[in-house]
This record gives sequence, C-alpha cells and structure tokens, in this order.
Amino acid sequence: MSWSGLRSGGDSAVVAGERGLAFAANYHVSPGTVLEAVDAYRKAFRPSERLAAPYVMVSADVVVAKNDATAGELAAGYGPWVHSIRAGAGAIPFPDPATATAHPWSDEDRALVADRVATQFVGSPTTVAERLEALQRVTGADELLVTTITHRHDDRVASQALLAQEWAARARTRLAS
Repeated sequence: MSWSGLRSGGDSAVVAGERGLAFAANYHVSPGTVLEAVDAYRKAFRPSERLAAPYVMVSADVVVAKNDATAGELAAGYGPWVHSIRAGAGAIPFPDPATATAHPWSDEDRALVADRVATQFVGSPTTVAERLEALQRVTGADELLVTTITHRHDDRVASQALLAQEWAARARTRLAS
C-alpha cells in the first residue's frame, strides 16, 4: 500500500485523497489538526488502482506500564525532549526520570509543549487502550501506529508488550461477543 501524509497538514491529506492513496495522520506531531486532516482526506478521496476506499492510519505516542503512576514516571522526559525540538535547539537525548523531574520550567516553556504532553497516551494498559480506542473511534482510523519514547530501551519494549497484550485481550473479547 502506498502512503501519503508525512505530516497532518491539509495539503498532504488532499493530495493523498485525490491520488487514491492511504493517509497517515500524525496525531503525535500535530494533535490539533488530525480531525481536519482526516476529513479533508476523506472528502478528496478518489478510488484508484491501489485503493477502492479511503484508508486512514493515525499515530500516537504511548507509554504503558503496570500502573498509571509508573507510566507517568517513565514519560516524564517527554516534555523536556519535545521542548528541545520546538525551541529550535534540536532533539536532546531523552532525559531519565530524575533529570526530567528536575527540569526548570517557565510558563512559556510549558505552553510550548502543552498540546503534545496533554495528548500523549500514558498509563496502565487499560488506561492507554481505552484512550487509543477513543482516538480510533473519533478519527475513524483503520489502523493505529503507536510509538514509545522512554529513556531506557527495556521500558520501551515493556510498554509495547503490555499494550499488545491488552489490545489482544480486547480483540478476543470483541470476537467472543
């Protein structure tokens, strides 16, 4: 399948739709424009040799741990990391939880990253799966792409495994009903 939509802007959504391509909407990069981009894509969609109907993938940043508090600790570096990118300094190495907690914040700094921090999916497997299901419902996504950014590789692997187990359990429950 050919994809379009390296960003969630309206132009790429319309181009993807007009060309009959699948569209990837980057909720994790531009949460405020996802619904608009998906709507523009669907309105512009024309069937092609590749695709008879619109197909949307939506991305999200997730951090999953056994409970909400632990996941919050693992995700603490996200704000400083996003800030380094948006402030134009370039991406810093993802901070460990202690360094992230000690990060000095001004009101202006917090405002710069508020949208990204507020829309990151952080919590227990149940918490995150419920929020991802809501994102899928609201956007009508055919597919979700989840990324996990943490300081330690083992925490990223564990996050993905916990989410996969929860998602599979939910799928089995839906199939059994």
